[in-house]
Amino acid sequence: MELLHLRYFVAVAQELNFSMAARKLHMAASPLSRRIKDLENELGHRLFDRDTHRVTLTQAGSALLPIARGVLEQVDSIRWRLDETARGRRATLLLGVPSGVHPDLRERMDALAERVGDRFEIKRWPGGTDRLVDAVRDGRLALTLARLPAGGDPALELLPVMSERLGAVVLRDRFAGRESVALTELTDLAYVVSPTAVTNAFFRGLDQQLSELGIRKRIEINSAAFEGISEIVSSGLAFSVSMLDPGSPVHNYRLDNVTVLPFSDFHPRLETGLIWRKDRGQGGDLEEVVAAAREVFTEPLHS
Repeated sequence: MELLHLRYFVAVAQELNFSMAARKLHMAASPLSRRIKDLENELGHRLFDRDTHRVTLTQAGSALLPIARGVLEQVDSIRWRLDETARGRRATLLLGVPSGVHPDLRERMDALAERVGDRFEIKRWPGGTDRLVDAVRDGRLALTLARLPAGGDPALELLPVMSERLGAVVLRDRFAGRESVALTELTDLAYVVSPTAVTNAFFRGLDQQLSELGIRKRIEINSAAFEGISEIVSSGLAFSVSMLDPGSPVHNYRLDNVTVLPFSDFHPRLETGLIWRKDRGQGGDLEEVVAAAREVFTEPLHS
């Protein structure tokens, strides 16, 4: 048995879906399934019940899950424990930042960095939510901002920091003079799906909601950049969903013939949280930073 077997098992146990777990692990579903079967053969117990509709933990799988998580938490803590022992007076911490973070939230991050500046230098590291959360889990990042939901791993702790109202990004001329738009008016358009939708739980859920509410057509693009999505919308072929607040930096990529309108019959919000490892925040090297973050983000921002 190797540590990778336990990581594979925990990923499947969290998602209860081999395809989604495989994407999270950046591998194909078939080798993941084989590794789980190898683990089951070595342990002599079936860990998952699988059929065409769902995956569930067996009694043995439920018993193994907290054990596997405990082992992985100990291994993943090695790096930061060594860094804590060897570090000098002022340590450098990496804070993960997903794209499109609101300026008000950046001000709060600046306030946090200033508050702990005597002992820590906080540097920002960009990326997609899933990868940033994985980097916190294995110790490569100290903390990260993340678009929620973000895995529900009990080894991680979450502090809500912002809630943003979302609207429909549509062709300006088609909805000239309008203050809102209904989903029923968009059923003839495709919804633009970027790679972000595949790798982020919020956008996967949003895509599913839109499908259930009658938006059936999709356009998938290879680039996750905001300007690429705006180009598709400006052509009149599709719509997308984005932050409604004009202060959001994503509006800098909007073309002149594109506008963002609130939905009249749909009320999605994008929630953002600050995430760190519990063992680093409770009696660990991040205890001071986490305490400061709780003060800085006492009240989550709303837009």
